[in-house]
Amino acid sequence: MQKTQLLLISLLCAVPVMAQPSAPFQNAATGRSYPTLQKAVDSIGDDEGTIIVAPGTYRQCAVQTEGVVAFRAAIPGQVVFDGVTCESKAALVLRGQGASVDGIIFQNMRVPDANGAGIRLEKGDLTVTRAIFRNSEQGILTAEDRSASIRIDQSTFSGLGRCDRGLSCAHSIYIGGYGSLTVTSSRFERGNGGHYVKSRAARVTISDNAFDDTRGKETNYMIDLPNGATGSIVRNIFVQGASKENYSAFITVAPEGRQQTSAGLAINANEASIAPGVDRQTIFLADWSGDRIALGGNRLGRGLKPFERR
Repeated sequence: MQKTQLLLISLLCAVPVMAQPSAPFQNAATGRSYPTLQKAVDSIGDDEGTIIVAPGTYRQCAVQTEGVVAFRAAIPGQVVFDGVTCESKAALVLRGQGASVDGIIFQNMRVPDANGAGIRLEKGDLTVTRAIFRNSEQGILTAEDRSASIRIDQSTFSGLGRCDRGLSCAHSIYIGGYGSLTVTSSRFERGNGGHYVKSRAARVTISDNAFDDTRGKETNYMIDLPNGATGSIVRNIFVQGASKENYSAFITVAPEGRQQTSAGLAINANEASIAPGVDRQTIFLADWSGDRIALGGNRLGRGLKPFERR
């Protein structure tokens, strides 16, 4: 028996440990691999290309200044960018013609101005699929590009946001003045402050998502459209938790002033409730725009009033 145990131990010790490759970032078009993400991005230049990232945890970041770049995990969910930002902004700072991100995890992003994000989008279109943003000050933060669109699908935002230290609040998603924002089949949970979705985009499509605030801490709105928006908010599930900085509404339209129309914004077929054990009265939709909003067909739990004009 002892000889057998020694043999097994010897065999286990002989199994090679799979090291992270020395050049884990591959330009799919050329087949060439690079030791840093930035060099892989630079290899695409003003062209259109895909960077395939090998499984691993990386303390790296990159800035895209031109071209259209797709960042794709070789195995979705096994690529992690951890705690390193470029320009004191984000793991990916994007200001090229467009970008996409597929299957990548972003975590532990913090910067001096408390807006550390997985992705900072400064111009161009962006598509995010099967990504995870967690335990950071912000998930996605953007500037303004009225000619561009953002699409987020099958992604998770967890442990994000903050509203402290006398600094501007951070949010799970904060979209600047973009042409459109689409968020589908995604999950928002465990916010640490701010809003789950804050968007100044002219048009929004927010559908088939889950907003679970039961473990949130000092959070605010589920969806904030501070300047108004057209489009739709449909088939989402919302649960408001106990720890709120502001529990006065689930969804807000134009609380910072009507700068664009919200006429025809459809908010229907959603489910909203307050977490068990939490006794309060609140509003599902608070509207400052004065526009005609198509509100109806939502299933609201106890303590929820459908609408309030403010």
